[in-house]
Amino acid sequence: MPRTGSGRRSTIYDIAEAAGASASTVSLVLNGSWTRYRIKEETAKRILKTARELGYAVNMKARGLRLSRSGLAGMIIPHYRNRFFAGLAEAFETETRARGLCPIVVSTQRDEGIEASVTATLLSQQVEFLFIAGVRHTQPLNALCHAAGIPCVNLDLPGSDAPSVVTDNYNGARMLTEGLINRMRKRRTASSSLLFLGGVEGEHATDRRIAGFRDAVAASGLDAEPEVYCCGYRPSAAREALAERFAKHGHMPGGLFINSITAFEGLVQFSLQVPRNAMRDVSTVCSDWDPFAAHLPFDVTMTRQNVEAIIAEGYTLIDTYEPGKNPVVVVPPEFAPSLEKESNWR
Repeated sequence: MPRTGSGRRSTIYDIAEAAGASASTVSLVLNGSWTRYRIKEETAKRILKTARELGYAVNMKARGLRLSRSGLAGMIIPHYRNRFFAGLAEAFETETRARGLCPIVVSTQRDEGIEASVTATLLSQQVEFLFIAGVRHTQPLNALCHAAGIPCVNLDLPGSDAPSVVTDNYNGARMLTEGLINRMRKRRTASSSLLFLGGVEGEHATDRRIAGFRDAVAASGLDAEPEVYCCGYRPSAAREALAERFAKHGHMPGGLFINSITAFEGLVQFSLQVPRNAMRDVSTVCSDWDPFAAHLPFDVTMTRQNVEAIIAEGYTLIDTYEPGKNPVVVVPPEFAPSLEKESNWR
C-alpha cells in the first residue's frame, strides 16, 4: 500500500496537497474520469506524477489511469441465437464505428463465470466503456467497472448500480395479450384458456411480461385462469413443457403467449410432433421477433424490441455519465403487423 514519508498510508488528500489540486479533481484523475469533466491534461499529468511518487504506480493499469484513449468500446451479450441480441450487437457496432471507436462484442452464454472473466479482460484492454446486455446479475460486473473507473450501462435487464436501458416489457406484454384475447373472441376458439410459456421467474423482463399478461387477462373479463410455465429459454424445454400440457389436457390452449424467440422455436418443434389440427384453433403471440414466422401455418403476432433506440439511449447515458446516478430508461417495443394472419391449418 502507498505510504507517506512518515510511514502513514497516503490518501487522495496527500496527493491533492502535493499536486496543488482539489481532492475531487484527484479522485476524477485516479479513476480515469478526468477527460469527461474537462480537467486539463497538464493537471492530470501532474496528479499522476505525484501519485507515482507516493507509490500509486503499481495500481495505474488496474485502475484505468491513462492519459490517452484506447479507442475501444466493449459489449457483452448472452449469445447470438436470437435476433434481439444479434440485432443489439449489430446496432452497437454501427453506432460505435460512427463515433470513431472500435467495437468489441463478446458472447458469454449466460454463464456468470464467463461474464466476470470477459468483463475483467475487456477492462484490462482499457475499453472506454462497457455495455452489459442480458445479464441477470449485473452488480458484480458493475462493481468491476466502477473499480476500474470505466462507465458501464446495463441493457435489456436493469441493475441498481449502473444506468440501464430496458424494453417496456409490461406494456408490450399487456398490448400483445389484449390483441391475443380479441382474436380468440373473434375466432370463437374451442378453448378459452391462455398459457404464458418461457423465461425465468425472478428475472426482470419475464416478471414484467407476466404482470402485463395477467393484468390484461384480468381486465378483459375472460372467464379463464391464465397459466404460466417459466421453463427457461431453451427450445427443448419449451417443446417438452407443451408436450406435457398437451398430454394432460388433450388439447392446446386457445391463446399462447411465447416469451422469447428461442422458446418460440420450441413451439414450432412441438407443432411438427402433434396432429395437424392440434394448432388449428390456437392464437399465438411472441415477445420477440423473427420475420420467418410469417411463413408458419398458424396465427402469430410478434413484437420487435427496438435495438437501435436501445443503443442510442445507451450512448446518451454514456455521454452524460455521472458516477452514482443510475437512471433506468424504458424503450417501447414495436409491433410487427405483417405477421398478423389467420391460420391456414387444414
